[in-house]
Amino acid sequence: MKIDPENPADLSAQIAKAIKDAIISGALPVDERLPSEAEMAEHFDVSRSSVREALKRLAAQSLIRTQRGAAGGAFVNRLRFEDAYGQQITTSTLLLSMNDVSFATACEARYALERACAPLAAARRSADHLATMRAEAHRQAQPGLTDAAFCASDVAFHRALVDAAGNPVLSYQLAGAVEAMQPLMNMITFTARSRERIVALHLDIADAIAAHGAADTDAKLAELATYTQQLAQDVIARRRPA
Repeated sequence: MKIDPENPADLSAQIAKAIKDAIISGALPVDERLPSEAEMAEHFDVSRSSVREALKRLAAQSLIRTQRGAAGGAFVNRLRFEDAYGQQITTSTLLLSMNDVSFATACEARYALERACAPLAAARRSADHLATMRAEAHRQAQPGLTDAAFCASDVAFHRALVDAAGNPVLSYQLAGAVEAMQPLMNMITFTARSRERIVALHLDIADAIAAHGAADTDAKLAELATYTQQLAQDVIARRRPA
């Protein structure tokens, strides 16, 4: 593992990247104990504070874990999809909030990915997935439900649909799409949308998945996507100055 002391990039960032690259390449396998801070400081010819900051960066990415005690130290972590969900959601939320991704682009990507789950969800759904989807749809129909609660239920419904596909890679990819993009879509469209129509579509989607109807599930998701996109266009058009 090497760094370039002449590189203007932060030394701790360079150290973190060198260790990350070694983990990705397999040079540092899972559960491998990293050298001590003193050993790494000598290896990279930097201060221990730079090494300590690099380790903090790696821990924040769930790439390493630290243990206390005589047998303690920093170890290469076994990263799981579940551990990476939070980072995916945070990154997607930041991209959207900073306007690096337009609503139209986010909506198109989100529904394209979710529709890719439709045939898998229809084939693999469990009773628990169906129960969650139907419970959330019925919750959304409750009178007096706040917009915040409706949004949270909306996210839970689509999270169950995605997880019903039984594919952790799709679930990971859609973590940001559903849990970052869906709240944004709700924020833009909640004043204009018909809750009744959304609930009806959600129940239709749940019924289609229950009946192993991949084509029907895809068709209802496409209808929901079109409705969401049209709502957003109407809301944004009304906000434009005359």
